[in-house]
Amino acid sequence: MSKPARQQPYTRPITEALGANAMLGQLLARLRESQERFAAVQPVLSPAMRRHVRPGSIDEEGWNLLVPNGAVGAKLRQSLPLIEQVLLDQGWPALPVRVKVQATQA
Repeated sequence: MSKPARQQPYTRPITEALGANAMLGQLLARLRESQERFAAVQPVLSPAMRRHVRPGSIDEEGWNLLVPNGAVGAKLRQSLPLIEQVLLDQGWPALPVRVKVQATQA
């Protein structure tokens, strides 16, 4: 006798699950916007800088760019006027760009 085949449960893709919940849907939309903004500004970052900068959270008060240390943060802050101008030129609404140094893991 053979065992009856077990039916695999349906698992929803994460984007579908996030989109089904209003709050999580907003989170997903902000995540996408942050990634799209980052793609728009990457060409103005030097190749060495690109390796160290990551897109962070976005809210009504601004968009965060994440860096691993203060030295990279200081260099990136020098480029903020250019980054903000590139975003405006590409049609993004004006939003302050903030540089956040991530805490190191011990």
